[in-house]
Amino acid sequence: MITLYGVARSRASRPLWLLGEIGADYVHVPVIQAYRLADPDAAAEMHTASQAYLAINPQGQIPCLTDGDLTLTESMAITLYLATEYGGDLGPRTAAEAALMAQWALHATSAVEVPALEIMLAQRDAGSTSAGAATVAVAAEKLVRPFQRLEGHLAQHPYLVGDRFTVADINTAECVRYAQGHDALMARFPALSAWMKTLQARPAFVQMFAQRNAEPA
Repeated sequence: MITLYGVARSRASRPLWLLGEIGADYVHVPVIQAYRLADPDAAAEMHTASQAYLAINPQGQIPCLTDGDLTLTESMAITLYLATEYGGDLGPRTAAEAALMAQWALHATSAVEVPALEIMLAQRDAGSTSAGAATVAVAAEKLVRPFQRLEGHLAQHPYLVGDRFTVADINTAECVRYAQGHDALMARFPALSAWMKTLQARPAFVQMFAQRNAEPA
C-alpha cells in the first residue's frame, strides 16, 4: 500500500496532485514541518522532528513515500516512481521519455525552484519594502533563462513530454507556481502562463490546492 507523509503546504503537493490524477488508493499521513509548530515537543501529531517520523525518514523532511519495502524521500523521485509504476500515460512510454521526464525534473529543481521560492517568500514576508523588491528583482532575473527555455518549448508543444499531460508537467509547474505572484515576470512568457492556467484548471490540481489552502498557513 502506498503511504505518503507530508502536508500539502510543502513539496508533498507534487505527489498529492499526481495521486489525484492517477486515482490510486493510498494512505495520507499529514506530517507537518516542526518549525511551523509553537512547541514541537508538546505536539500530539507526527511532525518532521518527532521520533516516530525520524524512524521513517531520518533526514526529517517531507514528503516521504513508502510502498512495500521501498522508501523514497525526495519529491521528484516520488512522483517519477509513482508515474512509472502506477500512472499509465502519466509516466514514460519509452526510455527516451523517461530520460526527458528526469531532465525536466532536474531543470525544475536546479534552475527554477530556488529563485521562484525566493520570489514567493520575499513577496510574502517583505511585501513592497525596498529589501523585498530587491530580492524579487534578483530572483526574477535568474528565472529569465529557464523560463525562456520553457517558453520556447511550450510555444510549439502543449505539454513537456510526448505532447500529452505527464508527470513532467506536474513537477515543473509546481516549481513555477512559486513565482506566479510576479505578474510582470509571468507576462513576459505567454505560452508558459497559458500552460500554467491549463494545468491549474485540472480537477486534481484544484482538489490538491483546496486541501493546501485548508491547512494552517
